[in-house]
Amino acid sequence: MSQATELAAAAASTDPRVGLRAVLALRRLLEGLERVQVDNARRQGWSWQEIADALEVSRQGVHKKHAGRAPAETAREA
Repeated sequence: MSQATELAAAAASTDPRVGLRAVLALRRLLEGLERVQVDNARRQGWSWQEIADALEVSRQGVHKKHAGRAPAETAREA
């Protein structure tokens, strides 16, 4: 079973402590995946508007969240 699958199962727990910790871990996993894909899109020349459309958020929101940080290194660049 993958980590994401295990976390999704734990998020459905009737124990709030287990469920909430799983929600936190899933949120962190999703934020990391978003950073990776935004970096991929920018490297491929996508505009902030194209990224925002794909994420169904505003251009301003995605720009504010991601423009001020350095892109994550890929396995080839590391």
